[in-house]
Amino acid sequence: MSFVYDTAMAPLERMLFHRLRKQHLTQLSGTVLEIGAGTGVNFKYYPDTVDFVLAIEPESSMIQRAKKKVHALPISIKQQSAEDIDAPDNTFDVVIATLVFCSIDQPDKALEEIKRVLKPNGTILFIEHVRSEEPALAWLQDKLTPAWRHVADNCHLNRDTGRLIATTFTITYQAHYARKIVRVFKAKQTDH
Repeated sequence: MSFVYDTAMAPLERMLFHRLRKQHLTQLSGTVLEIGAGTGVNFKYYPDTVDFVLAIEPESSMIQRAKKKVHALPISIKQQSAEDIDAPDNTFDVVIATLVFCSIDQPDKALEEIKRVLKPNGTILFIEHVRSEEPALAWLQDKLTPAWRHVADNCHLNRDTGRLIATTFTITYQAHYARKIVRVFKAKQTDH
């Protein structure tokens, strides 16, 4: 699956995701948790201002490819799920997720885990595809999702990730691309 993923994503990387990764990930600093690191596509974008990255990924084949992309920065790759993060409370300055929340089995639980391990003044960065606001596209996403999940590693084309994020965090920045289906969200802990 890891080789197929990189090959299938190459055109989208060139058209859009390379630019979004470069724009947002190169601004990071401190300790970073990367949720669903996949094949390590993000690793080359981390700047020297990042002290340490814990990259978690549930698929061992993806981890093997990701290990080949670790270069100068201290990046530790661990096989774990986003719903059960093996890290103490208040550990990370930044948590990032790029194109992963569509495939997490229990996104609500994963968001609660992120909340737990993020420092109180920390930042969350999501680059995700979401359910379309256009009724015809949303209908198409609904129709395609059952079959798509089986061929695309549990990807839910119709998941309303922005709404999910807003239930746990305060969204401080949002940008949209590709007919508003691709979104960048920055968020922080919700004040209670």
